[in-house]
Amino acid sequence: MSKQTWKPGNMLYPLPVVMVSVADKAGTKNIITIAWAGTVCTNPPMVSISVRPERHSYRMIKETGEFVINLTTRDLAFATDYCGVVSGRDHDKFAEMKLTAIRAEQVSAPMIAESPVNLECRVVKTEELGSHHMFLAEVVAVHADEKYMDENGRFDLSKAEPIVYSHGTYFSLDSPIGTFGYSVRKPKKTGKRNRGKRQHQA
Repeated sequence: MSKQTWKPGNMLYPLPVVMVSVADKAGTKNIITIAWAGTVCTNPPMVSISVRPERHSYRMIKETGEFVINLTTRDLAFATDYCGVVSGRDHDKFAEMKLTAIRAEQVSAPMIAESPVNLECRVVKTEELGSHHMFLAEVVAVHADEKYMDENGRFDLSKAEPIVYSHGTYFSLDSPIGTFGYSVRKPKKTGKRNRGKRQHQA
């Protein structure tokens, strides 16, 4: 087995691709698409996003210290791409993509109604790393669309057909392979052998 050696770079793929909604203190709102987002901590719940300082949304996040992470889906793929390639300086992305801005509960940034999950975030620290600055934020509220609840009242994100991003391409997640811990989980007994014995004894 042979492998090529490349120069150092970010090859951690695939990545979650999210639409981050923001607003400045004057109430002007915008959406920025980000693939460099991730989970940081469980307790307290914390996430991070990395943004180039020259991006229009960067100033808004710095000004308010707040943003909303909106998960994306197959139906939102076109809007997700559009919001990542045009600037909010020149475009009203909510209007042009026919996305609905709804009021968040804890932060001033709006949520995207069409997203299956919205995470309200408040910045606790900013790391100026180089080409990108990382906003480390606490999740202060989470909203989940009720239409993706299953018959047991559990949220089923797979029904929303989430998408991911890998090296310039968007991908859908076709089907689950296994659940956490399935590699060590013992198979359930079918009970067929016991039923057969009881029938024989009867």
